[in-house]
Amino acid sequence: MKATSNADLWLAVKIGLIGGIVVVAIALEGMIQAFSPRDIVGGVITMGQTLLLVTLLATAYIAVSRGESHQPMRALVNGAAAGVVVNCLLVVLIWLGAFLPLGAMFLNATPQLYDLLTLGLGPLTGTLFLLIAGLVVGAIAALIYLLPPQVRRAVLIALTTVLLMGVLQDLVTVTLSNFDAFTPITKFLYAQNGLSIAGALTILIAVGVASYLWSQKSAQVQARIDRLPPTRQRALRWTSILISIAILLLLPKILGLYLSEVLDNVGLYLLMGLGLNIVVGFAGLLDLGYVAFFAIGAYTVGVLTSPELGRAIITDSWWLALPFAVIVAVLAGVLLGIPVLRMRGDYLAIVTLGFGEIIRILVGSDFLRHWLGGSQGVLLIAKPEVGPIKIINPPEFYYLFLGGCLLVIFISMRVKNSRLGRAWMAMREDEDVAQAMGIELVATKLMAFGLGASFGGLSGAIFASKLGSVYPHSFNFLVSVNVLSLIIIGGMGSIPGVIVGALALVGLPELLREFAEFRYLFYGAALVVMMLTRPEGLVPEARRRIELEEFREEGGESPPGADAPVLKPAGQP
Repeated sequence: MKATSNADLWLAVKIGLIGGIVVVAIALEGMIQAFSPRDIVGGVITMGQTLLLVTLLATAYIAVSRGESHQPMRALVNGAAAGVVVNCLLVVLIWLGAFLPLGAMFLNATPQLYDLLTLGLGPLTGTLFLLIAGLVVGAIAALIYLLPPQVRRAVLIALTTVLLMGVLQDLVTVTLSNFDAFTPITKFLYAQNGLSIAGALTILIAVGVASYLWSQKSAQVQARIDRLPPTRQRALRWTSILISIAILLLLPKILGLYLSEVLDNVGLYLLMGLGLNIVVGFAGLLDLGYVAFFAIGAYTVGVLTSPELGRAIITDSWWLALPFAVIVAVLAGVLLGIPVLRMRGDYLAIVTLGFGEIIRILVGSDFLRHWLGGSQGVLLIAKPEVGPIKIINPPEFYYLFLGGCLLVIFISMRVKNSRLGRAWMAMREDEDVAQAMGIELVATKLMAFGLGASFGGLSGAIFASKLGSVYPHSFNFLVSVNVLSLIIIGGMGSIPGVIVGALALVGLPELLREFAEFRYLFYGAALVVMMLTRPEGLVPEARRRIELEEFREEGGESPPGADAPVLKPAGQP
């Protein structure tokens, strides 16, 4: 027992050192000064202080959870030790800055930083305060971990909600200001800078209680639904679907212009993600050049509808050009599929990557400038029209993206559960076995490339009409990487996972745009943590979840990226 406690304490110290390095990096990066003007709770805690507090809490919580002994006193000691170690590194930074010119190496190592870290108390008093704060916060993290699971989950959800409501103050207040009925609520929840104390406490208590009650009653509610007659269950299902559709239709009116633009970007990547999910998630064919089909759809609509090039065949209707964009994209997908039928893994990835770069270079080349506009792109692309209504603004394009996403989701769901979808999944698991079972690999692969490309062409056509112009630099390799990333993050082969991945990968950075370049730092860190803790994705496919559970039951530990495509040499099963 003593050996176990000593090992846990040493582990807590090591985790505390890692957390201390993180907070020192955060301080030297300049985030403390940048975030200090903003409050999470007005007059109580700034965003910079919250950043340090969250890092400290997370470090101590991880230290306690990783320990072998979870006795209350041992857990408190380990959490407090981790918290003290974290702040010890901040103390070292403060005293080094007092005697050494750290500002010559780190631009943000300024007296202002040291003053913020010590809350203006001076080096001696501030050092004592930091050590006591590390001890107390570490013990609080241990107490949170020792709570019953349902209570712990409710507390963590409530604290996270308060944090998000404080961070997204401008966004929430602007959105709620569209409705006079919410003005008193906004005034109650928010002070001039950050949440009001009463608002923060109200959110904390309300969300915590609601989360706890739901965890207590959710199983009972589901059991009651399961006992209903089939007709009642069907009626309830359709009612929930209709309510969801009504909410989706009302979102532009509720959220306003800026958030409608964010939803348009999410819808664009969702369309591409659903298309690439056919190729990578269903069929297991690693495609790194998916942006090519996106570009083909956009340029097809541009060439057919723009009068600028003098080659427009259809100048009046975007809807007439849309089928041509999808058909050309399908043909390009089939043409790409033919030469790579015998390739697998990394060889297939390299070939598809080359195809994407070929398309990008061709559309920007002087050789095809007379037809595709070259580096000047294609301008004056037609806008969609629905009767007398011309779709121009982001809230109007939202409905076009929504319709396209619903159509593609319906097709994906139907295909996944069809004979073709099962053939794709068999091919994804093992091509040789699938072929031995009678699956025609040539036709199956070409169908995957063609259907996936059609969704890419559709997204490109809508993108071109939304901007009214297309340029070669809009179709670089990074687009393919982002689309593949959202599939892996959401859960490969999972349609709900693609939706969640698009919201997380595209929507979240846009909501944090006010934090400039720091948003990508936090976002990258969140992705690393997510892939370490949930390598199967946020919403994994049922089949992959079962496989991972079986792997863990056999004593294995799921490695990071276990749900990512496996790169194999050509000809190797």
